[in-house]
Amino acid sequence: MTDERGSTELPGTRDARWDDDRGDVPGWVLITLMTAGLVIILWGVAGPLLQNVFTQAIDRVTSF
Repeated sequence: MTDERGSTELPGTRDARWDDDRGDVPGWVLITLMTAGLVIILWGVAGPLLQNVFTQAIDRVTSF
């Protein structure tokens, strides 16, 4: 008897190949660090520009 994965185990038994829940921890750590780095770089570049746009918008609204 086989299931959709091609396993020949009996129902109710566990297949050791599907029990590995550790995942790819070093990969996720790298992705997290790279994302944090990108956010810091973009914030450093775009932060002053966005602050300028926000200040101009507030000035236009309050000048009416």
